[in-house]
Amino acid sequence: MAAGGLAGLLPAQTQLEYALLDADTPQEKDNLVYQYLKKMDSRERDLTVPELGGDLQWLNTEGPISLHKDLCGKVVVLDFFTYCCINCLHLLPDLHALEHQYSDKDGLIIVGVHSAKFPNEKVLDNIKSAVLRYNIVHPVVNDTDATLWHELEVSCWPTLVILGPRGNMLFSLVGEGHREKLFLFTSITLKFYKEKEQIKDNSIGIKLYRDSLPPSPLLFPGKVTVDNSGERLVIADTGHHRILVTRKNGQILHTIGGPNSGRRDGRFSEAAFHSPQGIAIKNNVIYVADTENHLIRKIDLELEVVTTVAGIGIQGVDKEGGAKGEEQPISSPWDVVFGNSISGTQEDDVLWIAMAGIHQIWALMLKDGKLPKGSDLKKGVCLRFAGSGQEENRNNAYPHKAGFAQPSGVSLASEEPWNCLFVADSESSTVRTISLKDGAVKHLVGGERDPLNLFAFGDVDGAGINAKLQHPLGVAWDKKRKLLYVADSYNHKIKVVDPKMKNCATLAGTGEASNVIGSTFTQSTFNEPGGLCVEENGRLMYVADTNNHQIKVLDLETKILSMALPILNAEACDVPDNMPVQKDKIRNLPKLPKSAPKIQLPSLTVAPGQTIQFLLKLTLPPDSKLNEEAPNSWFITAEDDTWLLQGQYLSGEIKDVSCQTLIPFQLPRSCLSADAILAINACLYYCSKGSSACMMKGVSFSQALQIASTNQGSLTQVELIHTFLTN
Repeated sequence: MAAGGLAGLLPAQTQLEYALLDADTPQEKDNLVYQYLKKMDSRERDLTVPELGGDLQWLNTEGPISLHKDLCGKVVVLDFFTYCCINCLHLLPDLHALEHQYSDKDGLIIVGVHSAKFPNEKVLDNIKSAVLRYNIVHPVVNDTDATLWHELEVSCWPTLVILGPRGNMLFSLVGEGHREKLFLFTSITLKFYKEKEQIKDNSIGIKLYRDSLPPSPLLFPGKVTVDNSGERLVIADTGHHRILVTRKNGQILHTIGGPNSGRRDGRFSEAAFHSPQGIAIKNNVIYVADTENHLIRKIDLELEVVTTVAGIGIQGVDKEGGAKGEEQPISSPWDVVFGNSISGTQEDDVLWIAMAGIHQIWALMLKDGKLPKGSDLKKGVCLRFAGSGQEENRNNAYPHKAGFAQPSGVSLASEEPWNCLFVADSESSTVRTISLKDGAVKHLVGGERDPLNLFAFGDVDGAGINAKLQHPLGVAWDKKRKLLYVADSYNHKIKVVDPKMKNCATLAGTGEASNVIGSTFTQSTFNEPGGLCVEENGRLMYVADTNNHQIKVLDLETKILSMALPILNAEACDVPDNMPVQKDKIRNLPKLPKSAPKIQLPSLTVAPGQTIQFLLKLTLPPDSKLNEEAPNSWFITAEDDTWLLQGQYLSGEIKDVSCQTLIPFQLPRSCLSADAILAINACLYYCSKGSSACMMKGVSFSQALQIASTNQGSLTQVELIHTFLTN
């Protein structure tokens, strides 16, 4: 290759760029690019790209791709990206539009060259998750050691390099916001080489990773929050482009949007989101950071309507704001939290926004009010509160002079002496504070003192700057204990920070990206957790375990991590507590064989509204296997106490006996007697491995309930264990 990497393109392309600025018509621009290509194509020696190593890992393809063999005769767009980078994400809509306009049959191929910033991003499984999460449908190569990046002397993310049909470098585009040039350069390059008959129309072996995955109730949930009562959860089911409102046992109350992305206000059934992230709930109103639509949306649970309150639906570049919300362009909002203005007479009259796309913290005024170091503001105004817009880790007494680097999580501590916002500043791998008295931005934990060093990451417990994080995405304040919890996403951990001592320690997770429910917090594992929240009473923490497609529940008092919250699309879940149970639902439940043993469980003291999680663990006889084609199931009955079944999910599948099946049950808030009996039943079909004989077996667990008026805690777990014997 000619020396200098991308620098070899610079003289000629700079001349072209200046000439394009003076061009008045599209025809003039087309002609300038055409003449540039004639000049580049007639060079004595091509600026060529070296072949990618044969041992690199590929995604969305049937196998490794050779740039100089498989892609010979194609115009190739190389996208040097790393999946944490917001600017790289901003570029994806341009690439989606380009590959929608030109296919491999037309002679165009886009190849993502993943060149990691963080160590966690070098792991193929994590890149797979990102490819799925961001709906990337072109080939992606994991250039683990950034070999091609260094060969071409690429200097920043994202960088696009456009190649001709001989692997000859023609153009480079650095950063985001070059859509017009990308389409201009690509279209004229295809035209130029088609005229020279150098474009081939053969197909490239594309095999999308997403097509190999089983369906899941949640897909990359980014954030989770809980209402003040502790009874309702709101989940940003990001990959399904929807918002779920559930009971604390996982039963769905409302599904808003999804499963496809879009941008529509209206009734719940017609509303659409695009990769929503942060959510905040108060009473029956939810605000949503609709990230890839660049909007803030409002959900009214009483009217069952979605409206837009900030943003215009396209990525904004304004770093000041000040217009009415629905007229104010914004950029990739990632999290939201309620707060109070300094002159407001009402609580929660401000919505704070982590504006990841322009590295700032913004405010949406929900009522008339005033911000620290600001003037009086009218309801509906949306504006910058902190951050210069420069991507950096800069602390400053003046909020507009401070710098953030892709802030992705915000949490409020309104009480003294804190009275601040906590910010998960992902790209600087820090947690920062913003005073709500004077707007001063200060460091809490992580990172380092040089504001321009965004590579000070790691996994180290310690105090202040000695603690190290890796791309944290979420923070949650625990009012009861006066502690801050951090989703240390790329370390696959939940950390706890004492803001008084600035001490940061691992609370849960081993650092391994996997999905293990251990007997303690530190034996359990996560996979890039993106968000978390704590109940008002401080008992339970909910974690959006993003790449495990789950919400995990941590009991902060017992230090037990329970099974993932089941997401139950119960037909009965919208039934009010005082409605009778539908008779046909009971009639349709399976029948247990007469030989099924009945196991009496110890009596359990519970309170109205309490959640019980039954953990069913069944063992088959030796040399037996579950018949997966048969209707293996669990179901709940209460012969003399049918009032217990109001609004419950009465049955479910048993798919695998090698692990526990979680059966959720929530007592009605109004109980009709002080004691009751619940039966949890299981019906299995299994076969002997040595013969063709198959058996139907069952078991019934009888759970006596003593219903007390005092609170017994919000969650109780009961193990249901049985071993089936050989006939």
